[in-house]
Amino acid sequence: MKKINWKTLITALLIPVLTGILSGVISMSSNGRYNELELPSFAPPGWLFPIVWTILYALMGLASYFIMIEPESQQKKDALRLYYFQLAINFFWPIIFFNLGNVTIAFWWLLVLLIVSVATLIMFFKQDNRAGWFFLPYVIWLAFAAILNFGIMQLN
Repeated sequence: MKKINWKTLITALLIPVLTGILSGVISMSSNGRYNELELPSFAPPGWLFPIVWTILYALMGLASYFIMIEPESQQKKDALRLYYFQLAINFFWPIIFFNLGNVTIAFWWLLVLLIVSVATLIMFFKQDNRAGWFFLPYVIWLAFAAILNFGIMQLN
């Protein structure tokens, strides 16, 4: 078993968590819109989202850590580039959904995010199975979020 590289682990955890916090702070003043929307029957309560997202960002960070500690290779570089790209796409979704209040564009944006995240998941699994398993809950949640966003789009 490899020795834990604490600096890399902390960095890997902080990148997605701080990205999520920043996106949340930017869209915080508009988060009340969620409760004003007509929601599908399966929609979770608004208070659940920050809890779930914090856990998912931490899991994403762990996943990226396992890629970061891999020996240098083009596959590693490509996997991390795709990971950071999907994180950037993720950053803008709450801004589109809450700040702009455009649930339709947010839905299509989320589909792009889901596609890029599935590609990231595949690359993570190819690089290190642990990375893939830690990234999988995020992809599952994105699929649920897309269904939820679609439902909101239909009702509003």
